Amino acid sequence: MKYIKFAAYLAVIIGFSIIQAGSFDDFFRAIHSNDASAVANLLKRGFDANARDANGQTALCLAVLEGSDQVIDTLLKHPQIDVDAHNNAGETALMLAALKGRFELTSRLIARGAAITQEGWNALHYAATGPEPKIVAMLLQRGAPINARSPNGTTALMMAARYGTEQSVTLLLEQNANATLRNDRGMNAADFARSGGRESLAKRLESRLP
Repeated sequence: MKYIKFAAYLAVIIGFSIIQAGSFDDFFRAIHSNDASAVANLLKRGFDANARDANGQTALCLAVLEGSDQVIDTLLKHPQIDVDAHNNAGETALMLAALKGRFELTSRLIARGAAITQEGWNALHYAATGPEPKIVAMLLQRGAPINARSPNGTTALMMAARYGTEQSVTLLLEQNANATLRNDRGMNAADFARSGGRESLAKRLESRLP
């Protein structure tokens, strides 16, 4: 009798594991295809809104990367969603939205409670790297520290000088970003600009040096 009960219990556990495995695949497949209905159904069945896929992307981060806007809507309405959950690279949905130049989405994530900044790489670094200076301005207006350092000492101004728009560089300089700072490799913002083949911008940044 004990054996029969144990076997029945084991069958339930195995069956539950198979269902969960299937739900995992279905959930992230639905995010890729922007199938908000499927995501909503799985969440109603108890699937974790903050689950990570096999590559360490959170559901919300993946939806931002994929441009799955209907899924983003569904996730942001879920009471258990953690808007500040990090993927395996330490990135948040806000950082990725800023990098992609998604102004409205960035604003919406902030309204939903996303943290403006964090230790290490932060949303301002990502915004400065991206194509939309309005996001840089919004983050600064909301208190993002302009000279915050990444783990290797890089600032938002350095990232804008190498990868971002000149409008972002101008905005950061107007808000008193420090062009004299150097990262752990001894590079300042002018060096970053020059490494990206932006010689005129490098000279402009050098004019800010003492």
